[in-house]
Amino acid sequence: MAWLRTFWRGLPIEGRWLLAIIAVQTLGRGLTLPFTIIYLREVRGFDLGVAGALMSLVAIAGFVVTAPSGSLVDRYGTRAVLIGGQSAMMAGSTLLAFATGPWTAAVALVLIGLNFGVALPAFNTLIAAVVDGDVRQRFFGVHFALMNAGIGVGGVVGGLFVDVDVPATFTTIYLAEAAAALAPIVVLLGPLSNVRGPAGRDPGPRTAAPGYRAILGRPPVRWLAALTFTGVLVGYGQFQAGVPSFAREVAGVSTSAIGVAYAVNTAMIVVLQLPVLARISGRRRTRVMIVMAGSWAGAWLLLGAAGSGLGPAVAIAGLLAFMAVFAFGETLLQPTVPAVTNDLATDDARGRYNALNAAAFNGGAMAAPALAGLLLGLDLAAAYVGLMVVGCLALCAMALALERRIPPAANGVTAAVEEQSRSTGA
Repeated sequence: MAWLRTFWRGLPIEGRWLLAIIAVQTLGRGLTLPFTIIYLREVRGFDLGVAGALMSLVAIAGFVVTAPSGSLVDRYGTRAVLIGGQSAMMAGSTLLAFATGPWTAAVALVLIGLNFGVALPAFNTLIAAVVDGDVRQRFFGVHFALMNAGIGVGGVVGGLFVDVDVPATFTTIYLAEAAAALAPIVVLLGPLSNVRGPAGRDPGPRTAAPGYRAILGRPPVRWLAALTFTGVLVGYGQFQAGVPSFAREVAGVSTSAIGVAYAVNTAMIVVLQLPVLARISGRRRTRVMIVMAGSWAGAWLLLGAAGSGLGPAVAIAGLLAFMAVFAFGETLLQPTVPAVTNDLATDDARGRYNALNAAAFNGGAMAAPALAGLLLGLDLAAAYVGLMVVGCLALCAMALALERRIPPAANGVTAAVEEQSRSTGA
């Protein structure tokens, strides 16, 4: 594709190394992502409520360290913060591979959560230091497509490899995930060791950056945080607990079929992301978010059909359709929210801006598995799906509220284009 070749040629070498990190790391993540709740529930024998609570620890730990990590990024740079996070990820995945009791699993998941808490603000800040302008929005989109390609391949391999009757297969994939976490450390200490600016931080005096209270004093930041929290609660946060639990407990789908479903999701993202990026360039990002929310609402209705009890064929078809439609919405969301965040941010507080967005993300991820475990544990599958649909409709309202408060440039359009759209009633 000519557009992709042009994008690749225009990237600095640091941007290409960032994409290489994503490819390796997410391949390891994909091996375990769909199966952790199944591992805790069916291999280690934990109650569904306990397993859901354990899954929430990832987001709780991430949430706790998110604000400090943003301050550390602004003060010391992203590389030191990312190296610490990846080290915690290696330790957590290794420990989880051998976790036979809830307390051991809890420590492992907390370590993994520490990495997630620092990775999102630090990595997004590193991206913003390497690329800017429209290339930045496109980079976030390509980053997301590549990330999902790695997760998709890993999910297929994991789904074909793991067996709930053979615990050693799960031990193997968690050790492989730990090994994949080493790749970013090597690159950060090598090819990316000389990155400067907001990500690298040359030594020397710096002016005081605005604190979190001042940043949250901006209405667009608050609305964006609310939108991110809700989007994760009814979206990404359900992918590790709610969706696989619904597929297994309600729809009766096999683990191999779940692995294929996750592959369908990532394949659709890889296929659609680049065309979507071309179509949304120059358009208001808030309107893109509204389309995303509508597609997600439809996807949840399809998942509800999968659990209708009409037979295994309908269950599998509904799950696959859910993953495909949901993927379309993901291609709309991922390039927009990080781009808005970094276009609102100032260089001296970019780590904090990204940390606030990450805190909202982790807050939604913290609530999602607990909510899914509660409703599905009480056999309230219909209420679970209905609540997800209502949440998607709420996202539409939040996007409209954000649009009224966000500067045109941060919304993805120039002031001239915005004025023209107003004059034509668009």
